[in-house]
Amino acid sequence: MKQSRIQLLRIEIATVLENKLVASNIWKMKMSLPRIAEQYKGAGQFIQILVQSSWDSPLRRPMSIAAVDGDQIAIIYKVFGVMTQLLTELKPGAALDVLGPLGNTFTRGNDECTSVLVGGGVGLAPIFNLYEEGMRSGHESVLVIGARTSEEHFIDHDPKNNVFLATDDGTIGIPGTVIPAIEKSLENVNKPAIFACGPEPMLKAVQDFAATHQIPTQISVESYMGCGVGICQGCVVEKCNGTISEHSYHEKYSLVCIDGPVYQSKDVIIG
Repeated sequence: MKQSRIQLLRIEIATVLENKLVASNIWKMKMSLPRIAEQYKGAGQFIQILVQSSWDSPLRRPMSIAAVDGDQIAIIYKVFGVMTQLLTELKPGAALDVLGPLGNTFTRGNDECTSVLVGGGVGLAPIFNLYEEGMRSGHESVLVIGARTSEEHFIDHDPKNNVFLATDDGTIGIPGTVIPAIEKSLENVNKPAIFACGPEPMLKAVQDFAATHQIPTQISVESYMGCGVGICQGCVVEKCNGTISEHSYHEKYSLVCIDGPVYQSKDVIIG
């Protein structure tokens, strides 16, 4: 399976169609990527962008796919450093070297379950993508999005329509982390299934919550990546396998870029 996935990868020169600020320090970019879009399988997959071809910055940046519409792919990104700042300066018509699509996808199983989609930080993109896929297919979903402050949100808190926002400073939605918001969102849900992506502390909290309440959960793990195709061995996450010797590296650890980024929450150790 891994071999066939790599065979479907494309390196393509994208044309930037739109690049705009949508919230405090958060941008959305749309690109024309017909060959990569053709191979796209679903929410959870990502691309690798070569922001600047130089020895000062030789590595690609992983970006989760936020939407696919025909031959267009959208990403949502947050400005963290020099390379993401350079991305914000790209105008429509600019060219970008892109590798993809990479990784696996979220999988919805039991149609009787209500999907509780949880995102935070730079983990917004695949969650919004999964939410839109559910809307198109008629799958019932609840959306829970966390941020530090209201300035980082770009949708409305709308519990009547199953959209719950959380903020650390309490300036909008439910005060605190995403956990109180998840608890609130579950009040009218009989059979939930959680799908989450976000920073490690958030994923760990969701993982613990899901285990305590015995809720089936998939998490998309964020990781620094050098290559995105399993060569550099840099993006590892530890498996929940206590019977494996610590010296059996490939049985003890998983590579996020080719085995993930989406995992069953019970299968990996976060934090």
